[in-house]
Amino acid sequence: MTHRSRLFVAVIDVPADDHADETAFWGAATGHPMRELDSPEFHGTRLTEHSALIVQRLDDGDARVHLDIHTDDLDAEVARLEGLGARVVGRHDEWTVLTDPAGLEFCVVLDPPGTLTDDNSTVWS
Repeated sequence: MTHRSRLFVAVIDVPADDHADETAFWGAATGHPMRELDSPEFHGTRLTEHSALIVQRLDDGDARVHLDIHTDDLDAEVARLEGLGARVVGRHDEWTVLTDPAGLEFCVVLDPPGTLTDDNSTVWS
């Protein structure tokens, strides 16, 4: 079965004490004000039609950056990436956390139906 995916979001993960300053900094640095998303630990902005930036408040852990791949078929995209050498670290309802061959974490996120098209994503079969 065919599915679509695209590299879409850079996520800056920061400890709670740094979240407000980091959000303000990246909004000013990009010229795109960061707004609260679905929950207060996420602030983000659309940079272009095909890219976004999110600052995520961590409950624990060190500051880091990770990438999000968006897809219209979570299971198919995770399987494709596992075939390339990725390893699943955690599964959630609408996203999966993986590591690449070097051990760097990234997420695969399920997009709402119709979001991904031939013009903004890659079609895999």
